[in-house]
Amino acid sequence: MEWYLKVLQNYVGFTGRARRKEYWMFVLFNILVSIALAVVDGLLGSGRLLSGLYSLAVLLPTLAVTVRRLHDTGRSGWWYFIILIPFVGAIVLLVFVCLDGEPNDNQYGPNPKYE
Repeated sequence: MEWYLKVLQNYVGFTGRARRKEYWMFVLFNILVSIALAVVDGLLGSGRLLSGLYSLAVLLPTLAVTVRRLHDTGRSGWWYFIILIPFVGAIVLLVFVCLDGEPNDNQYGPNPKYE
């Protein structure tokens, strides 16, 4: 939960770097909340109202943490747009966010593992 709140507090922070743990804990929590809201939507018969509102609410924090994760691997945040290439783009982005960050300081800031 700590990692999730850390990302939400830095929801417009597109500078700096994000560790793999920060990124993946945020993604895991988003998946769990989305599943829970989908179940509630199904029980209430509200279509995808709650799920849609939640997805909209975390859109900017998700984009920001992904850009910071790309920075940790030494890539520009513009690499995020590779996801627009059907199928292949999502796989490439997945590989990028799975890679270990650069061990030393890079142009985007100090290594977050040692802060």
